[in-house]
Amino acid sequence: MSLPPEKASELKQLIHQQLSKMDVHSRIREILADTIREELAPDQQQLSTEDLIKALRRRGIIDDVMKELNFVTDNANQELPLSPKQPVCFTDRQSTLLKKSDGTRMADSTTMLSISDPVHMVLIKTDIFGETTLVASYFLEWRSVLGSENGVTNLTAELMGVGTESKVSVGVLNIKLEMYPPLNQTLSQEVVSTQLALEHQKTAEKERLFLVYAKQWWREYLQIRPSHNSRLVKIFAQDENGINRPVCSFVKPLRAGRLLDTPRQAARFVNVLGYERAPVIGGGGKQEQWCTLLAFLCRNKGDCEDHANLLCSLLLGYGLEAFVCVGTKAKGVPHAWVMTCGTDGTITFWESLTGHRYIHKSTNLDEPPAAEQPKPLYPYRTIGCVFNHQMFLGNCQPSDSVETCVFDLNDESKWKPMSEEAIKSVCAPGATTSLPPFPPLCASTIDASVTSNEIEMQLRLLVSEHRKDLGLTTVWEDQLSYLLSPALASYEFERTTSISAGNEEFQDAIRRAVPDGHTFKGFPIHFVYRNARRAFATCLRSPFCEEIICCRGDQVRLAVRVRVFTYPESACAVWIMFACKYRSVL
Repeated sequence: MSLPPEKASELKQLIHQQLSKMDVHSRIREILADTIREELAPDQQQLSTEDLIKALRRRGIIDDVMKELNFVTDNANQELPLSPKQPVCFTDRQSTLLKKSDGTRMADSTTMLSISDPVHMVLIKTDIFGETTLVASYFLEWRSVLGSENGVTNLTAELMGVGTESKVSVGVLNIKLEMYPPLNQTLSQEVVSTQLALEHQKTAEKERLFLVYAKQWWREYLQIRPSHNSRLVKIFAQDENGINRPVCSFVKPLRAGRLLDTPRQAARFVNVLGYERAPVIGGGGKQEQWCTLLAFLCRNKGDCEDHANLLCSLLLGYGLEAFVCVGTKAKGVPHAWVMTCGTDGTITFWESLTGHRYIHKSTNLDEPPAAEQPKPLYPYRTIGCVFNHQMFLGNCQPSDSVETCVFDLNDESKWKPMSEEAIKSVCAPGATTSLPPFPPLCASTIDASVTSNEIEMQLRLLVSEHRKDLGLTTVWEDQLSYLLSPALASYEFERTTSISAGNEEFQDAIRRAVPDGHTFKGFPIHFVYRNARRAFATCLRSPFCEEIICCRGDQVRLAVRVRVFTYPESACAVWIMFACKYRSVL
C-alpha cells in the first residue's frame, strides 16, 4: 500500500503525537541502555533493528502502543473498527475521532489557492456620542501570501470612501499577512498570478454574459406593456463602494444559531437596528447605496433595503420561502420590504423597519362595486419586483398596485421570472462574482442590567436638574419605579410576538400603589440607542411626557424605569417609562 505524501505526513504526525503522549522515547532510551549493557556480547557494539524490536516486545511496549490505538475510517459518517491492513487513519480512542471530512487537516497550498473568497475589512468611525459612520469597505485579496517564500508578505491597500465618496481616498493601510501554521510547500508567484488572472477573466466573462441576459430580459419585459418602464424593477444595485451588483447577491440564507429563536424575534432584531438613509450631497433624489451585510452590521444602521435584505436572509435561514419586495409606499416613496409565501398560499408582508406583519388579501376587481372590499392595513402601494438568492421575478400584471396584486409566483402571465441558472452563475455560493459568505452573527456584549441602571441614574439626574431650573423640587419613589418594570417587559414582548400579556397585573399593582384621592400618570417610550441625554431631549418634545416631568401639585412623587433588551451585534431595544403620582386638588 502506498500513501500520498500528504497522508504520509499526517500519519507521521499522529504517530509522533501518540508516542510523545506515552513517553515512549524515554522508555526506548532506557531499553537501549539496558540491552547494550545486559544482552549484547562484549565484542558486539552495533544494535540491529531486529534486536531493538525483540527488546521492545519483551518489555510489552509494542502491545501497550497497539492497545492505545483505535483504527477508524469515514464510512457514511459511521465509525467502524477495521483491520490494520485496510487503508485507515488512526487516533487515540479517548479523543475525538478524526475524520476525513471534519476539516481538521490543514489544506495544502494548491487547495487554498482555489479559495476565491476575499477578506472583507470594514472601517468604522465612532464619535464621542457613540454614533457610527462607515468610512471604508475593502475586499482584500489574500492569496499572494501563498507565493511568498517564508509564508509572510506585506501589502499596501488604499482605502476609498463610500457612497458619493467612493472615488476619494481616505487613507492607506499597511498589511502584514502570515500563514499559520506555515505551509509545507509554497507556490511560485507566477502560479498565484496566473490563477488570479484566470479567475478575473472568468469573472468578467460571467458578468458580461449576465449583463447581456439582463438587457434581453428587460427588453422582453417592456414589450409586454410599455407602462412597465415606470415600474420599480431593480435588477442591479450599487454597494457601498459604488460597484453594481445583481440584487440577488445581497441575499443569502443566514442562520442565527442560538442567538435568535424564532422568525418573529429575528424581525424584532432587524427592527432595532438603526434606520438611516444614505447621505446625499446637494439636492435631488435619494442616494443609491445597498450595503453589504458586514458593513451594515458593523455600523448598526442602514436604509430600508439593508434591513429588508438582512430580514429576508434570516427568514430563509429559518426555512421560509422569503422574498425582498421592491415598490413604493404612500406618496410614491420607493421602499423595500419582505414577503413570505406559506404552503397554504398565505402571503405575509414583513416590515423590516418596524417588525410589523401584515396578511395580504388581494382585492378582486371582478367583484361588483357594491361588494365591500377589505381595506388593506399595510402601507405599501405598488410593487415592481420580488427576489431572493435564487429567483428574480418582475411584476407583469396590468396594475402594479399591491392591493390588487396576485402573488402566484409560478404564474408567468403575472410574474416574469429570470433564469435561475443565470442568477446562479453570478450569485451562487462559490461564484467568483458573488459577495463573500455572510459573517455569523455575534452575541451581544452589552450587560442589560448594568446598562439599564446606568441610563436610569442618568435620567434621574437630568430630570432633577430640569425641575430645579423650573424652581421645582424632586422626590423619587423607588417602589413606584420598580412597579413599572412589568409594563416595559410587556411592551417588548408585544413588539416581538404581537401578543399582549401582563397588563392586568401591572394595572392592579399600580391601583394598589396609588392612594385614594391621588392621580397616576405614565408615559412609555422606545429607543434603539443608549444615549440618555439624547433620549431625554426627545421625551421633552412630547407634551404628555413633559407634563409628567414638570408635574406640579401636592405630594408629587416621580418615577422612572429603564429596561434594555439586548440582541445580537450589540443591538438593543431601550424602553423608558416616566411616571408620577400626586394628590388631586380641586
